[in-house]
Amino acid sequence: MSDYLYNSISVLGEIEHEKYEELKAYFAGAPMWLIDSFQIIKMEKDYTFIRENEPVKYIYLIIEGIVRAADYRIYGIVYDFMRVNTLEAMGGMELVLDLPAYTATIETVTPCIAIKIPKHSYEKWLNTDINALKREAKTVGRYLLETDRKSRAYLFLQGADRLALYLVDTYKKNEKNGMFFVNYSRAELSEMTGLCVRTVNRAVKKFHENGWITKEGNKFSINKEQYMKMNEMVSALIER
Repeated sequence: MSDYLYNSISVLGEIEHEKYEELKAYFAGAPMWLIDSFQIIKMEKDYTFIRENEPVKYIYLIIEGIVRAADYRIYGIVYDFMRVNTLEAMGGMELVLDLPAYTATIETVTPCIAIKIPKHSYEKWLNTDINALKREAKTVGRYLLETDRKSRAYLFLQGADRLALYLVDTYKKNEKNGMFFVNYSRAELSEMTGLCVRTVNRAVKKFHENGWITKEGNKFSINKEQYMKMNEMVSALIER
């Protein structure tokens, strides 16, 4: 099946080997009719490919690049509540929960390559392959648990503490060899946390003075020791 998958998707030679291995594992045992239904699409940065409340017609798997789900409705503030650079099915949660429409607007943060799958094909696969259904259900469950935890924590954390929680969670997902390079702009950090840019700037300055981050121009990085210190502070706040 891996050879059939590789021969069916011409762009696989363009993506990282690690992502290709994830893709093989994701579709291990998938029927040929599912793979034959794949469409490969390339999307530019800042392109909206899913809109909240529109009927679910396709499932998207991002195989290269980063996408985000953002809420624009609350007090005119853009709240970037999800960023994804892993192999997850955009629209899969709606299928598992029997929801007829997309629950979020999703747009690209970077140029992206995605596999676009008709809803009926992906749904048929989940209904006929218990392992595929279990994996999708676990992904949905983890997402809902994490979202609930973060929402409850955000109710009590303000300013620098809220940004610290975001950085701790993001470090755990993205660190490589103990390092995480934060290449987001202050405006992006503002959208990810629901804080204003001025508050983000003050928080970054405070973290630098505390030795929790290493500034590199307008960007900064976090090493394992710095993460441990920040995580200890955040954990104490949440427990209290």
